[in-house]
Amino acid sequence: MSSSLLWAVDVYGKVYSLSTTRGRWERDEDTLLELKRVTAGQRCSWGIGCDHHVYLNIDPGEVPIRYREETYENQRWNPVDGFTDVLLPTDRWAWSDLTGGTAQPLHSFLLPSNSWEWEGDWYVDQVCAGGDPIETGGWEYAVDFPANFSREKKWNSCVCRRRWIRDRIYKARGSWTKIPLDHPKQPPLPLSDVSCGGWEMSDQPGRYHFLWGVSQQGQVWFRSGILPQVPEGQCWEQVEAPREVAQISAGPGDLLWAVLWDGQLLVRTGICLDSPTGSSWVVVDSPPVKEGGTIHVAVGVSVVWAVTKDYKVWFRRGVNSHNPCGSGWISIGGEMMMVDVGLNDQVWGVGEDRGLYFRKGVTPSEPSGRGWIPVSAQWGHSKEMVQPRSVAYGVHTENAHFPVGRAASPPQPRCAMWTWTQLRAPRERRLLLAGQGTWDPPTSVATYPLGLEPSLGLGEEDGPVWAWISGGGCDVDHTAQMTWLRPAGTEEHSPAYQNIRPLPKLSNEHCTGQSVWVRKGSMRWWRDWKPYRWVDVGVALEQSTNVNGKRDAIFFIYFTQYDEKKYLHVFISDVTVLVPVLKENSHHAFAVYTSDSTKQRWPLILSAQTEKDMADWLSLLAGCCCEARGIRGTPSRQALWSVTSKGDVMVHEPSPCLEAPAHTLPCDMMFWLQVPGHLRCVESNSLGVVWGIGYDGTAWVYSGSGSLLGNCSGILESSYRCILHTQTDGRTVYIYENQRWNPVTGYTDKLLPTDRFPWSDDNGFTECTKSTTHPPSPQWSWVTEWAVDLAFSGGTDKEGWQYAADFLTFHGNKSLKDFVRRRRWVRKCKITLTAPWQEVPPIPLSDITVLPCLAQSSMEQVSVWGLSDKGDVLCRLGVTPKTLSISEVGCQAWLAICISIHPKGVRWCWALYRPFKFFHTNFYKPFLYGPCLPQSWKHRIV
Repeated sequence: MSSSLLWAVDVYGKVYSLSTTRGRWERDEDTLLELKRVTAGQRCSWGIGCDHHVYLNIDPGEVPIRYREETYENQRWNPVDGFTDVLLPTDRWAWSDLTGGTAQPLHSFLLPSNSWEWEGDWYVDQVCAGGDPIETGGWEYAVDFPANFSREKKWNSCVCRRRWIRDRIYKARGSWTKIPLDHPKQPPLPLSDVSCGGWEMSDQPGRYHFLWGVSQQGQVWFRSGILPQVPEGQCWEQVEAPREVAQISAGPGDLLWAVLWDGQLLVRTGICLDSPTGSSWVVVDSPPVKEGGTIHVAVGVSVVWAVTKDYKVWFRRGVNSHNPCGSGWISIGGEMMMVDVGLNDQVWGVGEDRGLYFRKGVTPSEPSGRGWIPVSAQWGHSKEMVQPRSVAYGVHTENAHFPVGRAASPPQPRCAMWTWTQLRAPRERRLLLAGQGTWDPPTSVATYPLGLEPSLGLGEEDGPVWAWISGGGCDVDHTAQMTWLRPAGTEEHSPAYQNIRPLPKLSNEHCTGQSVWVRKGSMRWWRDWKPYRWVDVGVALEQSTNVNGKRDAIFFIYFTQYDEKKYLHVFISDVTVLVPVLKENSHHAFAVYTSDSTKQRWPLILSAQTEKDMADWLSLLAGCCCEARGIRGTPSRQALWSVTSKGDVMVHEPSPCLEAPAHTLPCDMMFWLQVPGHLRCVESNSLGVVWGIGYDGTAWVYSGSGSLLGNCSGILESSYRCILHTQTDGRTVYIYENQRWNPVTGYTDKLLPTDRFPWSDDNGFTECTKSTTHPPSPQWSWVTEWAVDLAFSGGTDKEGWQYAADFLTFHGNKSLKDFVRRRRWVRKCKITLTAPWQEVPPIPLSDITVLPCLAQSSMEQVSVWGLSDKGDVLCRLGVTPKTLSISEVGCQAWLAICISIHPKGVRWCWALYRPFKFFHTNFYKPFLYGPCLPQSWKHRIV
């Protein structure tokens, strides 16, 4: 890992740097340098001095920073003197820039600051604009100045020019130097805060920084003209703000946040390379605190951290370039004076005890981290470690050591003379250490005249009293193993180090932190309006855990429309269904339904790149949905089961108050979780008996005892712990070939404009050809080829055609009035799944029903009734959720069957006979006495 620097400033303005490779604090060599704040970026750092000047420190490098100054010497020909610098009044200056609009004599070029030095004297550029050497002393000729110049002198060449060049090099790398003033005769701009960022907005090698500043009057300023060859920039430009700003923070990307004097927050939108100052401000509410508001904000690539007036730390959810304002605040454990977001979104902070701390465990998937650890580094060339100023922020408090004498006698403040340095002392607290007495932090501070402070200030016996930290140039990530990023005396394998906890608060209140977990990826989103097409989007699932341990998540979709960044978001608590779908030009698509999208028939359809990606995302989203609703374990006996029109099996876990009159839950707000399997219908009762029938008539029984958080077809497959079996199902796909008769060619596929398609579905509204008709999903596969269906209801001729006068009522015999005809083509497909469904052989069924039970029933066994594909009524006795021979009841040619319960417990079995007559029968025993066969069938007129 290459070396990078962590910058820090103490309360006396002394500047320190910590190298990631050396692991030692080093004070800046300029002992007279006093800075109030520092902001670091890649390869450079900025600071505000006590003299209100802005300082710059550029990291040393092998490639020097060189800037080339150029000016043009212009001449015109006259008959007397030839080419001379005596020009016409309408001509350009004798020494000018390339355009000729600005006079630039050689003596007008001055060094912008003491950080530069000339590398040589002025010399003539001997290479023309085309790159060829010029043998005429660098002169180029033209008819007139606005014309094109060339190195050849012609008879009509009336003007000439040549370019003079002088290079200057930046010599102050590795040290703090003042940047030049815009107007040397005016006083410096009194800035109170600066922040640099924006270097990740471009992927070009010559990336540069954007520098923002806040004046003491609350105005926002932007430093323009910062380039790799011009690191100091050119001038300050004011950016209008709606109210007075107190502090500002810019991220490496296009995020910019500011703190107002009243504690509210401002977010700058529209920042891009073409418009680095942005377009507008958006006011964002501060974190919900009882008193005051925000005093500090820190911005990263896609994170925002804030500190409120009670010194609590907060994390902003859902922040990125598409949604710079975020979606909500999460309280993070700990009390900090300020925080700073560095490279890789790592977080640094100055604690309330004026110690430096690092947020452990910050990763792209867990941006909020897992706890605070102190920054313990050596001083200079010594081996003495800089200990944390209080064990309150450490991860291991039992091994912390404080001298008893120092604890009993805290250092006394000294009297001030005339220079005041106002410092905020930590709030009164007392830390009890076993066997070592008590230690009270000082409640006052010392002030010293300028330049007369002692070598160690108040409280600096253990190290500096820190005031500011900047990690924008410190390249540290969650995988880095830094010896100075763990408490002294604590080893890596220590349980206290491995089990990092959020920062505790030393008060009577119990402080528990919250955490944020993020998963990002890329997909395609079906834009369901004109022009209908797939759009490449970025997606992010952000899950947060509150203080009570309850989890909630938000699903974001980021896209760009007309060069404008936009986003959609779905609260996971609002999701009702997650189901794979078959969409045009995409075999790995799934739909996200909410209660509103269900009503509008407008789900959110996304497509993954591979089937595995789709399964992973469905698993992740389903898991978050279950966690947000507190759903765990197996489906309860009261679970509601259903199937979709495509055969997907769904289950809903009802709440205890589902049927309560005062808290009814609408059906469109129920959350349905997909269960592995494929069925045409499903039946269940309150004993947990669940049966279903596939499209091929095979009966299946749910094997049970599995976790709801699982779907072998994609949703949390690895978490499914039920008894799995191989389930197969088959479907028959039909398409229709349509023709119309005409006197010339007879029956042909040339139809009228108002007719249906030549190849269509049953209704004729959708075109379905042999080549474009696919199985219901990628999991299905064809098992036969297309063939004419001769068993079409209504009869057909020997070629399978049905005839009609128009596309309404068809029959199998052709007549003189039949002008249209159709025939049905059939093809079979099959699906094979691993699912918690056990096959019940050997009779194919067309309908099934399970004997219902009341909630207070003590029954342990029930009967399952069914109809065979031949119309026989079948009954299976002694069915329990854990057991799987069907007895035939003496009737035939039934179409459907169901069982109902009278409120008094009497059970009725209803059946539909083939001439569409209703029959019913009751049972011998009351409801609470177990299963039994019916008495006799009775005809009911309906």
